[in-house]
Amino acid sequence: MVIPCLNEAQTIAICVDQAFAGLQAAKVRGEVLVVDNGCTDASAEIAREHGARVVKAPLKGYGSALRRGLEEAQGEFIVMGDADGSHDFSELPRFVSKWREGYEFVVGNRFRGEIKNGAMTWHHRYIGTPVLSALLNLFFDAGVKDINCGMRGLTKDLSRRLDLRTTGMEFASELLIKAAKLGARITNVPITMWPDGRGRPPHLRTFHDGWRHLRFILLYAPNWLFLLPGAVLVTSGFGLVFWLLPGLRTAGKVGLDIHTMALAIMLALVGIHIISIGLFVKMFCYTEKLAPNQKRLARFLKRVKLEYGLLLGAALAAAGFTGDAIVFSHWAAAGFGLLQPVRTVFLSSLLLLVGVEVLFSSVFLSMLGINRDTYVGD
Repeated sequence: MVIPCLNEAQTIAICVDQAFAGLQAAKVRGEVLVVDNGCTDASAEIAREHGARVVKAPLKGYGSALRRGLEEAQGEFIVMGDADGSHDFSELPRFVSKWREGYEFVVGNRFRGEIKNGAMTWHHRYIGTPVLSALLNLFFDAGVKDINCGMRGLTKDLSRRLDLRTTGMEFASELLIKAAKLGARITNVPITMWPDGRGRPPHLRTFHDGWRHLRFILLYAPNWLFLLPGAVLVTSGFGLVFWLLPGLRTAGKVGLDIHTMALAIMLALVGIHIISIGLFVKMFCYTEKLAPNQKRLARFLKRVKLEYGLLLGAALAAAGFTGDAIVFSHWAAAGFGLLQPVRTVFLSSLLLLVGVEVLFSSVFLSMLGINRDTYVGD
């Protein structure tokens, strides 16, 4: 049992005693490990007096404390929970039972259990946790209904394979995302949430920590954050450009002409840039091993080469430049009067700019691919 602790003198004794009772009820041998994350009160001494082993986590943060606890824990299955009295550690047998069934990650679900009066604010209960849980399940198919629940258990083997990095409250999301990407067997168990027993404001900062969760989830989902929106913009932009290429079009009573075509070009260029950034993020996560189980991406990267991107970019840029050059020569021959083939100029310029983007993006992607154990295109 791992309990992160920062000045919890009022509640740590109850938590440690409950944890030992939970181990006994589950009929397992285990330890209660309290992680001192910079306590300035008597929390550490109280925990030792009640039989816990205490280790220090010098780097401040919820994630730092739990990472230290996972490293130090000696059991095959590690259950963690908060030291504020909000978790009932006597419910530990529910987690152990799921582990014995073969699950590698067991997450508490406060909504399927019981939330006591005053235990959770309305915006956490009805907005924050449901929205973040829905996003994480949509992006990563984790199947977890309460991603912010601090009482959860995982095998020691899984904790080693996750390569955990974060130090703050977003650690809860990192655990779930990486476990889901690895294909770990994940399940939920109902638990009871009690009001905070410390009599002071919690360490959790609603909007600050909520944003850190959301930011982390989005950064780990570049397909949704970058590639999908970028593809929509590119498709819409190019579709409008080619639709308007022959001349004026009407949509009901509205006439669409070169002004709409100019807007479509901007949409396409913004979309191409967003896709490029998305590819940079995916490559960075892959080479830095931030996103495990990227088998499809790995297979793709084995086939792709820098030269392919350079050839595609050069071909697009050359086609665009040639089109612009032909129009310019005709325009010059006519004495630089009224420019007639504006649509051709728009299309050629779009191809030229997209080609330049592809050229430089390909070079940068190749540079990102040179990293220790990875060389993209080799």
